[in-house]
Amino acid sequence: MENPRSTPLEELIVWILSVDRRVILMESIDNHQVIKASDVAQKTNRSTQNISRALKELKTKGIIRCLTPEKTTWKRYMLTDTGKEVHQRLKHYY
Repeated sequence: MENPRSTPLEELIVWILSVDRRVILMESIDNHQVIKASDVAQKTNRSTQNISRALKELKTKGIIRCLTPEKTTWKRYMLTDTGKEVHQRLKHYY
């Protein structure tokens, strides 16, 4: 059961922390303004599919946005304003 006092931002943080691939992706964003699934996968020893799935999940929640939506591969992503706030608060957890 969800905490009725939790804020939407806190709910996003809990949602991210509940799955490793999301945490790994948010940690990777720390060092880069713009990211690609293949770069994150290579640096974290995760599969590109695993990181791509995390990117899609974060995009659905409004945490990141795709800068190259017209492309089918090699898409580039960056944090939204909400994502920047979530990212800042997540730093307290890792």
